Amino acid sequence: MPEGLVVWNSLIAGFAPLFTAPTFLLFGEMMSGWVLCPGRHTVTRIYQIAEPAFKRSHDQYHRFFPDAAWVLPELWRHVAITAVALFQPTGLIPVDLDDTVFHKTGPKVDGAGWWRDAVRSTKTKVVHCFGLNLLILTFRVTPPWGGEPLGLPINMRLHRKKEKTLLELAMEMLEETATWFPGRQFLVSADGFFAPLAGDKFFDPKAATPAAKNVLISRIRCDAALNAIPKKALTPKKGRPATKGERLPTPEKLAHQCRKWKQVKVNMRGREVLRLVAEYTVLWYHVCKTRPVKLVITRDPDGIEHDDFFFTTDVDLAPEVVIAQYSGRWSIEDTFRNTKQFMGGQDPQTWKPNGPERAAAFAFIVYSLTWIWFIQAKKYKKTCWLSLPWYPSKSTPSFQDTLAALRSVLWHSRILHNSAKPPLFTKTLNAIVNALAYAA
Repeated sequence: MPEGLVVWNSLIAGFAPLFTAPTFLLFGEMMSGWVLCPGRHTVTRIYQIAEPAFKRSHDQYHRFFPDAAWVLPELWRHVAITAVALFQPTGLIPVDLDDTVFHKTGPKVDGAGWWRDAVRSTKTKVVHCFGLNLLILTFRVTPPWGGEPLGLPINMRLHRKKEKTLLELAMEMLEETATWFPGRQFLVSADGFFAPLAGDKFFDPKAATPAAKNVLISRIRCDAALNAIPKKALTPKKGRPATKGERLPTPEKLAHQCRKWKQVKVNMRGREVLRLVAEYTVLWYHVCKTRPVKLVITRDPDGIEHDDFFFTTDVDLAPEVVIAQYSGRWSIEDTFRNTKQFMGGQDPQTWKPNGPERAAAFAFIVYSLTWIWFIQAKKYKKTCWLSLPWYPSKSTPSFQDTLAALRSVLWHSRILHNSAKPPLFTKTLNAIVNALAYAA
């Protein structure tokens, strides 16, 4: 059996304790069928790929998401532990947090609603769309070939109308993920919407529990109300001690007033760039009350890009680390794009309770396992993925190359297993497999 197939089968086998025996067989077929399916990833199309002989009733595949007896958080836990053990067995666990919308149609899709479409909306025009609002937590991985980091989904929440807010779901998800790694600390990067999380006890450096000693990096408003750290009185005074110091200029004004910029090299998504930085330890009372944060202002030495304003709950963190960590947050945006475009995450047309949420999570789980397989099987060498003649300078694989490499292994096994004796000529087989591997 080829090594790539052995690695994939072992990844699938790791999920066996989470299912009953019949459901696990269905899970394995759905997983491989999802990877091999060209075009729209509806359950009907996946069924035709997963079970070409039609030995199993198609109803079983349609019931897999809404009705089958399996627990979604247990699947996420297994994916998270597998990924972290492979890529970050010790030290801080870098994760990224953001939400996205999976577009859906139909009035009875469980959990769907009207949401702001961040992709099509602009500063002057807000566009809404109907679908599932998904909050995703990804584990950031530096691939063996370097370059941009990868974002492997390790947990998810479905945001429903008139229930918990995104911020409440984010804290719930972070706290749940932390229980899977007792004694480990998390370095969380999120956009400015999630900045209020900094005030939660999860990011309190003085908290007694190890799971709460975590770090948040996010954007800060350019007009944020900042204060100095309150000074302790030299002699006792009547009344309540001051909770905040004197009012400071806004981050934008601090950038204009700053005359002592420090030039640093920053690793921004795999490449080194020069940046001018200024740092201040301040009190953002509206968010953190009594806990200070570090404000980091970054400026392009060439004056092409606008100034950026970040903050972190760890006041000892170097400014270049803060900038590098936030820039690497883009990996979660790549994850959203790849899952929608290549994994067909929005395509399943299940609508019964639990069905849409489970199907969306399944797409993200397949995405994580595809990257894990690609790196474990050492398929990232250029000889292992197709080098296109019109792209000779390409030296690192994309997700499409990763998916094609996995499809090649699975198609080779399937075609050779079902072919008559003698088998197909190697040249003919390779041509067929390459066409199937890159089929959209």
